[in-house]
Amino acid sequence: MQIFRELIRCATLAPSSHNTQCWKFQLGQNSITIQPDFSRKCPIVDPDDHHLYVSLGCAVENLEIAAKAHGFETQVDATHPEQGIEVKLEVKDATKQTNPRSDPLFDAIGVRQCNRGVYNGEKLSSQDLGKLQEAGRGEGVQTLLLIEEKDKDTIKDFVTKANSAQMVDATFRQELKSWVRFNDKEAKKTGDGLFGKCMGHPSAPRWFGGLIFDYGVNGKSENQKISESIKSSAGLAVIVSVKNDPVHWVEAGRAYERFALTAASLGIHNAHLNQPVEVTTIRPEFTKALNLPEEARPDLVLRFGRGGEAMPKSFRRPLEAVIQQ
Repeated sequence: MQIFRELIRCATLAPSSHNTQCWKFQLGQNSITIQPDFSRKCPIVDPDDHHLYVSLGCAVENLEIAAKAHGFETQVDATHPEQGIEVKLEVKDATKQTNPRSDPLFDAIGVRQCNRGVYNGEKLSSQDLGKLQEAGRGEGVQTLLLIEEKDKDTIKDFVTKANSAQMVDATFRQELKSWVRFNDKEAKKTGDGLFGKCMGHPSAPRWFGGLIFDYGVNGKSENQKISESIKSSAGLAVIVSVKNDPVHWVEAGRAYERFALTAASLGIHNAHLNQPVEVTTIRPEFTKALNLPEEARPDLVLRFGRGGEAMPKSFRRPLEAVIQQ
């Protein structure tokens, strides 16, 4: 089962909301089942578990890509994601299990990260944009690319409006703060959460980092950062599901992970700007502004571009913490 552990390791390198790593893995004789870990949910920012299921989709995509690179045929059953997502594995080429084939998406699994820094503002080629849009397409899922300045400004207005609403919500701030890891020691100890250095912040004792968060992080300061980051980006992307249910949320996660891995393979950064899809009073207006039908759901909002400084990577929990015995 050592090869299965390696596939799970690749799956855990997927992104998750607040880096909660809200998954558990169950080993079968010829399968790996990814189950939601509701003990690691974020009920304030994610009251319907949307982001949780998107995170599971990201992990599924990584696992399947890694499995194929290691010589397996795969079959994914995500019809009841609340009960688990089963990835059936059948050996196709055992010689690749210890010497996996090179594949741009597989090679990008260990490289991909959400880079929250400032990019260089350069436009991407139509060829690269086409690859990103195609990668972000799934069953009932599409990715809208917005590269015109007027469209970027429209999205910026929604992001800053939603961010302002979140920043004055005490329960949101408390939940967010609980997942921030202000220094190396606590980031390594927990193996999860939002590592301050990944966001460009210096390491600080928790008591001091907490004071900075309480008194220095507010709607005005964060909105200024958002505006600067959008201005530096080549474009924005919105991943959209045709239906608003867990099956499609998982598929949206898979589409995003393909988008992110494709971007990483092309030397393109990405980072989330999910505020308009998280604030329930703003999401319907955002949906309408995108000319989407009422039953559709904008799942994720991203910015992307090249340039900018490399950021440290977030930590992951050990496999023993996520594999069910």
